[in-house]
Amino acid sequence: MKGIKIIFWILWRIWFYILMAIPILIMFPFLVLSILSEKGYPYFFKMARIWAKFILFGMGFYHKLDSEQPIDSHKSYMIVANHTSMTDIMLMLAIIKNPFVFVGKQELARIPLFGFFYKRTCILVDRSDSQSRMAVFTKAHKRIERGLSVCIFPEGGVPDDESIILDHFKEGAFKLAIKHQIPILPISFGDNKERFPYTFFAGSPGIMRVKIHKQVETLDKTSTDRKELRENVRATIYQQLLKFGNEKKTETT
Repeated sequence: MKGIKIIFWILWRIWFYILMAIPILIMFPFLVLSILSEKGYPYFFKMARIWAKFILFGMGFYHKLDSEQPIDSHKSYMIVANHTSMTDIMLMLAIIKNPFVFVGKQELARIPLFGFFYKRTCILVDRSDSQSRMAVFTKAHKRIERGLSVCIFPEGGVPDDESIILDHFKEGAFKLAIKHQIPILPISFGDNKERFPYTFFAGSPGIMRVKIHKQVETLDKTSTDRKELRENVRATIYQQLLKFGNEKKTETT
């Protein structure tokens, strides 16, 4: 039985990367045209959402969304969420219609095909390089000035210890939100770690629960409010993750 599971996981992981490539190959000319100028980004974003939904569907994932407040299509947001899986990227694209850019680690740019577009449309950061971290603010500023939203996973990466429910938050997202006086949009992903973890021989098709929390305003906030803002947003996501966990336990008993 264990041998069958191992074979399933190997084939399933290979299938994931095949699914990543198929829509990129089909839409390749249009994707390239959309990144030739900044004006083309909204069109690129629409195609990225198709790509994301295609992968989630093909992997047997379906999401259940609960939102506390409507998202204003004419506003820019600082989108923050817990980070546990590669599928966080796809799920974020699937649930948010407002065009946004990811701030993400530069290592993902090495993935064939995906990396070509990733490094040309996202804000890449080398977290071990202070100059790279500082450059994020300049690049994010330009995107926000163009009316786009920015998505940051404030844990700064996926914790190596999978028993950690939510790691400490870094300050970058909150500094940017305060500087530009844009609202923070906290999001909790309840099942991505279970559905498609970084552990190779693990995961399964199934539901992905998502909670979009009430927006946190930053108007009239200053740098002195940054720490309190960060901890309040983290507490909101953390409490929801605990709730997701308790709901899961209740379903299995």
